[in-house]
Amino acid sequence: MKNTIKKVAFLTSGGDAPGMNAVIRAIVRSCVYNNITPIAIHKGYEGLIQGNFEEMNARSVKGIINKGGTVIKTSRSSEFRTKKGRKKAYNNLLDNSIDALIVIGGDGTFNGAHVFNNEYKIPVIGIPATIDNDIFGTSHTVGFDSALNTVVQAIDKIRDTASSHNRLFFIEVMGKDAGHIALNTGVAAGAEEILIPEENLGLRRLIKSLKRSKNTGKSSSIVVVAEGDKIGKNVFELKDYVEKHLPDYEARVSVLGHIQRGGSPTCFDRVLASRMGVKAIDSLLKNKAQVMIGMKNNKMCLTPLIEAVKGKSKIDSELLRISDIMSI
Repeated sequence: MKNTIKKVAFLTSGGDAPGMNAVIRAIVRSCVYNNITPIAIHKGYEGLIQGNFEEMNARSVKGIINKGGTVIKTSRSSEFRTKKGRKKAYNNLLDNSIDALIVIGGDGTFNGAHVFNNEYKIPVIGIPATIDNDIFGTSHTVGFDSALNTVVQAIDKIRDTASSHNRLFFIEVMGKDAGHIALNTGVAAGAEEILIPEENLGLRRLIKSLKRSKNTGKSSSIVVVAEGDKIGKNVFELKDYVEKHLPDYEARVSVLGHIQRGGSPTCFDRVLASRMGVKAIDSLLKNKAQVMIGMKNNKMCLTPLIEAVKGKSKIDSELLRISDIMSI
């Protein structure tokens, strides 16, 4: 079948993630390589509604592969959630002769793209870029590895002060309702306990574990807490609870916050982003759409967008076991 893709638009939406610029670079240069005109949409779905389009070329994306954030900006659009807003967006695509749309982001971004495609049948491809790694259909999302490295470096620094003062630190990390960041960084940084939404540790077991650590000679401890943990208390209430029941501990809280989203992407994320960007254009050229680009067993793969939206990523059970063994 003859390729009818002449113009491809792309946007970044939702929370930013290190490596988004590497995705943008790969899309643009892959388009140019295949004689397709790349069109950047600034400010996500909001820019799609407002017609904030820019034609790009290979030189437009020079010097961005190493930069964090997204050079075409991102936003969360309440108007795109309305039929009227999506109609405006579609008319702008028609007015600019756009043949396909690539959306770069997380589950909210993909959900919006899925609804949009159902209404207007515009070919859509999703590229998973979120530090949370909570997308079904891929082992890694763009930005996850960079966030892990940022968090581990922060925990290593906090451990220095924790050991100097014989303190217990509760360190809250991002992840929404997924514990991938907490589990991976907790194991990598040698945390005594890791609290994640997928495993309800319970307050009694936490107290018992911290008592055991104290009795076996540990003078300081690190507890990594996912922001969506279901233990029933926020990280500050958790600290107060532990101090009340274990008065020997002097506890502190560190919420790492948005530092996890920033910074230069790692080599892994730059390569992953480049592979996914090229795969997106290759897929469109093969008349494949309504899919998300993913990676499984270090190979690029395609997952129907509806499955990526409705599916749920799973926590690594082997890593859970390792965290239990390492905490003795």
